Amino acid sequence: MTHPLLVPHVSSEIGTLKAVVLHRPGKELERLTPQNLAELLFDDIPWVRKIQEEHDEFAKVLKDNGITVLYVKDLLQDVLKDEAIKEQFIIDLLKINGITNTETESYLKDYLMDLRCNDIAEIAISGLEKGDIDNIIPKGLAEFIYEEHYFYIKPVPNMYFTRDPGAMIDGGFMISSMKSAARKPETLIMKYIYKNHDIFKKNNVPCWYDNTYFHSLEGGDVLILSDKVIAVGCGERTTPQAIERLARNLFEGNSTVEHILVVQIPINRSYMHLDTVFTMVDKERFVFYPGIKKDLRVFSIIKDDKGFSIQKEKDLQDALKFALNLRNIEIIPTGGFNAITSAREQWNDSTNTLAIAPGKVITYSRNESSNKIMRKEGIEVIEIEGSELSRGRGGPRCMSMPLLRY
Repeated sequence: MTHPLLVPHVSSEIGTLKAVVLHRPGKELERLTPQNLAELLFDDIPWVRKIQEEHDEFAKVLKDNGITVLYVKDLLQDVLKDEAIKEQFIIDLLKINGITNTETESYLKDYLMDLRCNDIAEIAISGLEKGDIDNIIPKGLAEFIYEEHYFYIKPVPNMYFTRDPGAMIDGGFMISSMKSAARKPETLIMKYIYKNHDIFKKNNVPCWYDNTYFHSLEGGDVLILSDKVIAVGCGERTTPQAIERLARNLFEGNSTVEHILVVQIPINRSYMHLDTVFTMVDKERFVFYPGIKKDLRVFSIIKDDKGFSIQKEKDLQDALKFALNLRNIEIIPTGGFNAITSAREQWNDSTNTLAIAPGKVITYSRNESSNKIMRKEGIEVIEIEGSELSRGRGGPRCMSMPLLRY
């Protein structure tokens, strides 16, 4: 599958969205149990049929607004049609899942090589349990010890949050280095798509960050505020060392980015990424969770003749004004100034808005107070159901990886 007219480029949070990458939740969520929820970064077990219905509604809203929707699984299938790429992907997939027993690795590799590309793409996301291929592979000690629920290839139920494992910045791509081992296979998938799919390969898209870098950096912490300014959250999932590495790569490359606002957020699961507390909805307007205002610290990394300089900023609002060269900044508090309502709706991703055009955003319908406030401020709000989608701790922005914005 080729997309000859699609040249990836994102230099705005609010420009008209033209193409996006999604993943439709699937069998990987059926692998969640009360015993592995914490390991796989979930707080509850979603109802799979319902979560698929909600995600399909999300995709329909995007398509109805003229946005090309691409799916991770389809893109991966495209690149696995090449036998050499398919073989190396299988080797890397087994390695990242800790398959080190030579005999087991050999059996699994042969088994997977005989499968069709779509089956391999499915397994890479939904996993491969012992029971799926019982009596085909000789049992090692691990299979006996963990007999009931032993995964040769672990599921990646967070894959529907496509924002995190990769992100377009200007005309280049960032392959995240994930904090949690449970999410590292997602970046392996993204890396194979980036390195081998025509969308990236034929357009000579540079790489600003790589998943082999030691320090963690995740896409939910990266906001593209303009062609020259990005904001990066520093908290539970993204380290200061990673942000400096990204800055160096952007400034030394051919990126137009000249200024990075580093927003230090509390290390807390409620605020796992910057976009769980702060997003841009219009040229001068941002939604913000007021409950963490006193805990924020803001720094600037600014490109200069020596590489870059770092300075501490007074506060987020003044830093945004200066960096974006705006006279006025409007901060819209999600949930209003009622602390209880604001905290409840932030937990349900009220701040995780996806702008599809200036002043036009997609949000969850359950965040009634925040949506009402945004509408009062003149923001066009498109609501989608998210009762099950939100159980994974992410909203419309988390569930989308923009490839092209005008």
